[in-house]
Amino acid sequence: MVRWGPMQALAVLVICALGINSQETTRPYSTDAWPLPDSHPVRPEAAWTHGPWRDPGFFPIAVWLQAPHNVARFQAIGVNLYLGLWQGPTEEQLAALEAAGMPVICDQNAVGLAHCNGDTIIGWLQQDEPDNAQAVHDPDTGELTGYGPPVRPDEVVARYERMRTADPARPVLLNLGQGLANEAWIGRGSEGRPEDYDTYVRGGDILSFDIYPVTNGSLPDGSQALWYVPKGLDRLRSLSGDERIIWSVLECTHIGNANAIASPAEIRAQAWMSIIHGATGLVWFVHEFSPQFIEAGLFEHPEQTEAVASVNAEVTALAEVLNSPSRPGMATSESAEAAVPVDLLCKEHGGSVYVFAVAMEGQPTEVRIQVQGVAPDATVEVLGEGRTLAMGDGAFTDRFDGWGVHLYRIKP
Repeated sequence: MVRWGPMQALAVLVICALGINSQETTRPYSTDAWPLPDSHPVRPEAAWTHGPWRDPGFFPIAVWLQAPHNVARFQAIGVNLYLGLWQGPTEEQLAALEAAGMPVICDQNAVGLAHCNGDTIIGWLQQDEPDNAQAVHDPDTGELTGYGPPVRPDEVVARYERMRTADPARPVLLNLGQGLANEAWIGRGSEGRPEDYDTYVRGGDILSFDIYPVTNGSLPDGSQALWYVPKGLDRLRSLSGDERIIWSVLECTHIGNANAIASPAEIRAQAWMSIIHGATGLVWFVHEFSPQFIEAGLFEHPEQTEAVASVNAEVTALAEVLNSPSRPGMATSESAEAAVPVDLLCKEHGGSVYVFAVAMEGQPTEVRIQVQGVAPDATVEVLGEGRTLAMGDGAFTDRFDGWGVHLYRIKP
């Protein structure tokens, strides 16, 4: 995510140029290094007394830095949280969001702190992407003149501590850049170091990151690199010792690449990869900077808008299931194509067993899923697809397209 001002398009071009390199993309990382989460999710702290943090039916689905006048359009596609307010929060912005019933996580300025007794602000926002090279502007004209070093990680932690001291009743969210997952990323600047993330992760109660693989100019074949999203999330979990809430920031427009956009299938895959790998909140980056700047650019793309709305609807419908404890090891997968692993998240809720599955490569495969502790001849409902599968000997088989997602419910 980026806080875009008048120089939006130029900033995108410079940032993309910083990231372009000749190093080939390595194939998917090994989950032996960062296994799937055993405890999912990390629950909010009891001290967070403002907002729906402990509501089992609330799964955060946010949009980044959008104007309040579009709140009804976002609510219509299932968005339930604003993340960031341009040059805010202001009294006018907060009044509009309160009237619409839209909560927000925003900067901790004087206006925001004056609203600590209300429930519209449910969290505070750290500076975005402090791990990236920081923009340098001409002090007289305000024009972008280049990029300097990243924000030092100890300063990010100090800011976090000051924000928690000012208001311990709300969480602080820190979003990091693509260097978390992309070792070849040179957009950290000359003083950025991969090991700095050990300290950065101490700078927030909620941690997220963005990489936007399909539209990312620094990945040679972005449509085959969706696995960078769960890679970064797994690293966040590992570095934070599974003691922070993890959210995922996702692409759904051209962003700064007029020649690429994630397809509906790729949008859904990135969302469910995120959830399976530990994300308990989703953030849609809906800006578009190329071929022209549009703040709510998602709405210019009907297919992508429908895809985002569909993901939001199925996640919201399953919110109580997703917020329940996981059952690690209860379900296992065996792919017919060894190069196409299928990752699983298993839940047990309301007397049913749920298995959420996603293919981690862009090639098709057939997968056998074994589930412990269910009737050997149970029926498996494939949610949202209008079909069922027969289980034999505690296992069932299904076919996955490349980056395919299937959501299963096994009733008692």
